[in-house]
Amino acid sequence: MIDDSYRLLGTPRFGGILVVSDHASNRVPEGVELGIAPHLLNQHIAIDIGVAGVAERLALRQGWAAMLGNVSRLVCDYNREESAPALIPIASDGHAIPGNNLGHADHVARLERFYHPYHAALAAVLDAVPPSLILSLHSFTPCLATSDAPRPWQVGVLYNQDDRAARLAIPLLEADGLNVGDQQPYSGKLLNATMNRHAEADGRPYLGIEIRQDEIATPRGQAAWAERLHRICNEVALRLG
Repeated sequence: MIDDSYRLLGTPRFGGILVVSDHASNRVPEGVELGIAPHLLNQHIAIDIGVAGVAERLALRQGWAAMLGNVSRLVCDYNREESAPALIPIASDGHAIPGNNLGHADHVARLERFYHPYHAALAAVLDAVPPSLILSLHSFTPCLATSDAPRPWQVGVLYNQDDRAARLAIPLLEADGLNVGDQQPYSGKLLNATMNRHAEADGRPYLGIEIRQDEIATPRGQAAWAERLHRICNEVALRLG
């Protein structure tokens, strides 16, 4: 199913696993003008590089489905509270987004077109066919343009109050020989809006995963991570059950 605000891949199953990827697209829909150079849409400020390829592969697995954001995070950042200034960002990692200097009416219209339908659709799927685990899937840049500090973790595990899945997943990822960041490259206690709303608020188990973008920039890397996450998430869901 494809909507202006989201893509739903596969068939959600009761007791299955649902991938949720808020930033899977760099699409700028008709009628939206960001006022930025086109090449910026291929950078991390516009999209979580590689996650769509991972999610699409996972959605082909039995018992799995994926809900993917269908617009760039610069159009509307679904992983923000409705009142957050960065919901429709006017700047990102040192780049101005002049087309997002919106008046109140245009701001509300942007939310009505994208933000509210995305979250309503996600809530409907979770209510209709509750999964055993939600995999919140993101990716991060190895180094921010506004910082010289490298980000050495190959994968980060994020959570707010509910760390049930995280505590199970971290040692499983480490057993694969990975450099795993616990609440890295940032803390889920500070930025976890979608999972706060759709998982923690209702006690639904979830695993927040951030993959470093160079790990999944190619089809080969995406396939390898899809295989890894399929194995590890199934194990986590089994232990949680």
